Amino acid sequence: MPIIGSFGAGSGRGFGQRGAGRVLEVSYLVIAGGAGAGTGVNSQGSRTGGGGGAGGYRNSYSTESSGGGGSTETPLIFSAGTVYTITVGAGGAGHPGGGGAGTNGSDSSISGSDIATITSIGGGSGAGYSISGNAGGSGGGGGSGATSPNGVGGSGTANQGFDGGSSIGYPENISGGGGGAGEAGNTDPGESAGGDGLASSITGSSVTRGGGGGGGKEGIGGDGGGGTAPGVGNVSGQSGTANTGGGGSGDGNNLGGNPSGGSGGSGVVILRMPTANYSGTTTGSPTVTTDGTDTILVFNANGSYTA
Repeated sequence: MPIIGSFGAGSGRGFGQRGAGRVLEVSYLVIAGGAGAGTGVNSQGSRTGGGGGAGGYRNSYSTESSGGGGSTETPLIFSAGTVYTITVGAGGAGHPGGGGAGTNGSDSSISGSDIATITSIGGGSGAGYSISGNAGGSGGGGGSGATSPNGVGGSGTANQGFDGGSSIGYPENISGGGGGAGEAGNTDPGESAGGDGLASSITGSSVTRGGGGGGGKEGIGGDGGGGTAPGVGNVSGQSGTANTGGGGSGDGNNLGGNPSGGSGGSGVVILRMPTANYSGTTTGSPTVTTDGTDTILVFNANGSYTA
């Protein structure tokens, strides 16, 4: 009997009979929604919110890493005729202003009747004035306050993302950056950067995703879609980039203003399989491309794939 599938570079391997009973190994990248950032208190100049954590990052392609220092995961086995549901997490909202935490990002997942669901956890929200960041796929940054120490960075999820950075108190008054898929949020004075994300070539070219949001006032966004804080002034934080799971940045709060925190970027789910095994049956309008002998499906919104 003919064997299914050609072996693309680092791709899943099809095997078994054509038609009923066919099974297929599929590589995936699942990134959750990034978190929204917090804000400072408008009666306290330069007390700003922490950056939002990046969405959880799980990867089974080739030998590429998962987030939080995790190793490559095992590809999924799909069965012919089975419907696999794709959920793409939304980014969390930034706090609207006046001192408070942002909102965690939403989870992304792949589920089906014959597989264990793959779930990436939404990013942890950045903290408000003088409180700690929330836990999530990557942790949110702590918010700055009037004394030191103040807000502690939130914890990342094992094998999905790193912790957020803690804030630094008076006289620096710097909030922590959100954690990224590739590194923790930064806590150095003058550089409350979000943690960098990770690069993947699952689509055929290298793309970095999963960057944490910069801490309020002057934090740089992590590589991979993290928002960058606007600097001192009554300016709202920058949102994370859509479909990267990047975290939003904290505000540039100062006396007399009420800026908001940046929102998190939405997540993404990517599947890669041998073209010989691609059924062509999807919902949700994923972007479909090829790379060598493989077909890649990029879901920027909810949908499904029938193997």
